[in-house]
Amino acid sequence: MGLFLQVLLDGLWSGLLYGLIAAGLSLIWGVLDIINFAHGEFLMAGMYVSFFLGFLFKIDPLVSWVASAAFLFLLGVVTYKFVVKRTLGKAMAPLLATFGLSMVIKNFAMNRFTPNFRILSGTIMEGKVISLGQGAVMIPVPNLVTALFSLVVLGLLYWMLTRTRFGWAVQATAMDVEAARLMGVNTERIFILVFGIGGACVGVAAGLLPSYLATHPDVGSLFGLIAFMVVAMGGFGSIPGALLAAILIGLIESFAGFYIAPVFKYVAVFGVYLLVIMIRPKGLFGW
Repeated sequence: MGLFLQVLLDGLWSGLLYGLIAAGLSLIWGVLDIINFAHGEFLMAGMYVSFFLGFLFKIDPLVSWVASAAFLFLLGVVTYKFVVKRTLGKAMAPLLATFGLSMVIKNFAMNRFTPNFRILSGTIMEGKVISLGQGAVMIPVPNLVTALFSLVVLGLLYWMLTRTRFGWAVQATAMDVEAARLMGVNTERIFILVFGIGGACVGVAAGLLPSYLATHPDVGSLFGLIAFMVVAMGGFGSIPGALLAAILIGLIESFAGFYIAPVFKYVAVFGVYLLVIMIRPKGLFGW
């Protein structure tokens, strides 16, 4: 029973992290109807910010996540204004532009920081574990804190979208841009802020990850791929859908990796994803 609970909790931590990373992508995809192919590289850039703040200035990830979120908010705004805005309404142009941006960010990191894995040591949460049931279940504190942050940020994002005037304007813009403009919504401002908020969400995760995960130029690739899958599986623009899909993917990954074999965990994840998309092409919460 203890072993089953351990695998369950490991999947839950991963799922909540995936949900936080995918939330920003879901918001951007739902409002602008474009794919930010550089989403994984945004995560990587935010991890480098947190890592170097810890390495050079001894600022712990429990604090430096604020800087990572702010940096990626600004990066999101700049990306919209100078990359995405110029390509809107031009078929595949936004996708190709953000794909090009992802290559620029990744190769810049490769050139400046080398492909080496960098591990941040001496953090507040390093090596800390909560033991339950006389050691039958081990809860790593960094994973637990990241999961709790994920729940808080997702809750705030959902509250903002459903209970504030800004959130209603975002929903109106996502449903019909022209109608929203006629009702007095500044859709250009909405687009800018949505891209910024989408970056800030992944920035929170990026700021916390160096406390237990190595930082390197390719670290965002798998996370970005899983985020795309979470958004499509949960339903475009749906925060609850993204959270449910992320937890489901995390649990499948954990149980398949333990009870079948680690090399098959992503086979199981993508298999379930394909099954869901075949049954519900718009995702679990799509409309």
